[in-house]
Amino acid sequence: MKESKINQIDLIVAEMTSNLFKYSDDGELLLGVFSNGGSPYVELISIDNGPGMINPSRMMQDGVSTSNTLGHGLGSMKRLSDVFELYSQIGWGTIVLSRIYNDPEQSNLKGKVIINPIVVFKPGETTSGDGFTFKKTDKYLKMMLADGLGHGPEANRAVNAAAAAFKVFPDYSPSETIRFIHQAIKKTRGAVINILGYDYAKRTWSSVGVGNIAARMSGPVNFKNHMSYNGIVGHNIPNTLNDQEYAADEYNQVMLCSDGIKTRIDMARYPMMYKYDLTILAAAIYKDHARRNDDMSVVIAKVK
Repeated sequence: MKESKINQIDLIVAEMTSNLFKYSDDGELLLGVFSNGGSPYVELISIDNGPGMINPSRMMQDGVSTSNTLGHGLGSMKRLSDVFELYSQIGWGTIVLSRIYNDPEQSNLKGKVIINPIVVFKPGETTSGDGFTFKKTDKYLKMMLADGLGHGPEANRAVNAAAAAFKVFPDYSPSETIRFIHQAIKKTRGAVINILGYDYAKRTWSSVGVGNIAARMSGPVNFKNHMSYNGIVGHNIPNTLNDQEYAADEYNQVMLCSDGIKTRIDMARYPMMYKYDLTILAAAIYKDHARRNDDMSVVIAKVK
């Protein structure tokens, strides 16, 4: 990444950590680096359980502060970011999202499906037993969320082996992809996995899950929890696996969660969230529902 971009990231991190220290309770900062098909970007997410803001848009103006400072923090972060969003509720806390692209002209380029993942390893570990990956062709998008049994290096090894198999499998079918991965990771401790595909021409999702990866399909009116098969990929999977299809016209958004996230999620807790970047929603789910005793993943995908 360009040196000027690294300097921008350094300043944004300084502002975020300063705000967390001054105002937050139980705050944390998440960092992700994404290759983005050759247009890499860094994503920074500040999450806190502080008092929240009455008027977030006003607080982003220079010179406005709730403490005895110059009030340049949020305004400078916004100027330094290629994508910047802030979501806050009184008594709930605040989420700040900043993305910095190596090439800012790529920041507005999106495919037919937007994907926003958050994967956080168990506190105290240095590797994640959860893993997310995806592949795109001119006909479809296919993604995988996997949770290796347990946590730590061996769970990470299982997930990496599953990701390697996922990437080389040439066909679309999520169920056949699971079967292929099952054979490829038999020498690991195994994983629970959901494979989710989107067919551009048919405008349908196809999903198969083995084990406790939660998949929630939602649309303007309806939502449905996708049912997974019992088993552990790499150890025992059902003889019969069928792709389940969902029309994107009815369910235009999908959320996948590993079991490090409690799944009794009430979307009514997040008013006006539809106006925000999907990463803000993923961060809010993580903030309120992370178990903190396991690897934790939230992935949200939406058809444009």
